Amino acid sequence: MAKKYSRILLTAALAVGLCSGASAAETIKFRVIGQPLATGLIQAKKEQPFFENFKENTGLPIEMDYKPIDTLGIKDTEELRVLKSGLFELASLRFPQNARDEPTLLGFDLVGLNPDYATARKVVDAFYDQADQRLQKQFGVKLLGVFPFGPQVLFCNKPISKLADIKGLKVRVYDQNLAKFIDSIGGTPVPISFADTHQSLSLGVVDCAITGPSSANSSGWPEVATHQLPIGFQMAINGYSISVKAWNKLSAEQQAGLQKAVTALTDDIWVYSEVLFKDAISCNVGGACETGKKFNLVNVPVSDADKALLKEALTKVSLPTWAEVCDKVNKGCVDNWKATVGPVVGIK
Repeated sequence: MAKKYSRILLTAALAVGLCSGASAAETIKFRVIGQPLATGLIQAKKEQPFFENFKENTGLPIEMDYKPIDTLGIKDTEELRVLKSGLFELASLRFPQNARDEPTLLGFDLVGLNPDYATARKVVDAFYDQADQRLQKQFGVKLLGVFPFGPQVLFCNKPISKLADIKGLKVRVYDQNLAKFIDSIGGTPVPISFADTHQSLSLGVVDCAITGPSSANSSGWPEVATHQLPIGFQMAINGYSISVKAWNKLSAEQQAGLQKAVTALTDDIWVYSEVLFKDAISCNVGGACETGKKFNLVNVPVSDADKALLKEALTKVSLPTWAEVCDKVNKGCVDNWKATVGPVVGIK
């Protein structure tokens, strides 16, 4: 009887061991919200392949069910709420579009803050922890990495020779900070989704629109515009985020592997974004073109007066505007920003 009982215990122990091993090797499935297909090459060449081949390329038992947001029927302004609800575990988070739910995100990319890639990288590094802590506290969402689409420039279907010429014109914008700046120089800001902008330019709903030159090229904006002014209002900072619940389901080793992979992706995008920016600016005006389609826009030279107007906007328009909004919902938001980002850009 004792021997029989011992055999039963041994069999049970082996069964438990086998089940534990199977459990450890089980594939974890994460649902991922991607950037819109319409945004172009960063989405198509970097982001989508990364997630679709994640398990194979990393060796981690994590399968990513990746879907661009414009195929899901979800608004890009709802990503934080969707992650918090648990409907998706990860998202390529569109910071400007989600700033209404969390204004702290705009601290990465105020109008006039990031005149070039080197400055933007320093700003992101300085502000990262503050934004991450806020997202975790308010939405149960952890940042995994931050990347730029690149300088957001001006396209118009009416002749312009300088930035000040947008006075009296209707301009497509994508966040409150940019809207306030356009209003401050006499333009009429019109919030329109990226997907609807081509038609809006074509029909005259707006006279001008702002986005990255590569995204504009991919979506055919130069077909319905005539002029390009390549001054960078913002750097279009976005990021990868995961729900804290999903993150906590991973082992320490899996967390480290996921973080390492996303960091490598964002580092790659920083470099690729700058390559795309330079090439697309040239493509749009019919110059040398390797990554896009040639068009014949008039290239409007960026003047010193244009640069001065944008630089002045940071302290006189965009920072005060953001400070009022952010401090209402996140006490100490701007003081913390000034303590971390301030030294990077010379603001006290």
